[in-house]
Amino acid sequence: MGEIMRINYDEVEPESDKGIYKMIEYVKKTGLENSLLNIIYLRASQINGCAYCTDMHTQDAIADGESVQKINCVSIWRESPFFSSRERAALEFTESLTQVSKNGIPDELYDRVRGEFNDHQYVALIMAVNIINSWNRLMISCGGTAGLYRNRELEKSMPEYFEKA
Repeated sequence: MGEIMRINYDEVEPESDKGIYKMIEYVKKTGLENSLLNIIYLRASQINGCAYCTDMHTQDAIADGESVQKINCVSIWRESPFFSSRERAALEFTESLTQVSKNGIPDELYDRVRGEFNDHQYVALIMAVNIINSWNRLMISCGGTAGLYRNRELEKSMPEYFEKA
């Protein structure tokens, strides 16, 4: 693909994303399931309209073994039978926190999420949603587009997944 970003933030300011990477290190240590993080990252990216991150996290979820059918239904998770109560709580929380200015985090949602996640996991969930919202804003501002990212494992196992140039 011949597309380039508007600005390569990492070349201009190599330290600019180091804080996000620190947050990622923290979240990885908390034990939140990678499959859960994949759908959180995908859902927030869909809401924010970040083509780069939507493409990336779709690829990563499939490479990590998630079914294409489930991934296709992340945006309509409420109407889909593929999500556990834990995933549903995380997806609803992701939507609310991503759009926090609309309704905040209602008490009933907080209670539902806390029924699925302990104190430590709840804080990790908050940080995971903040991570992807930060990445989305960075990529949208800098012009990251779908097709620039390639999950190497997926490219080896499913080359047909990718658009032909």
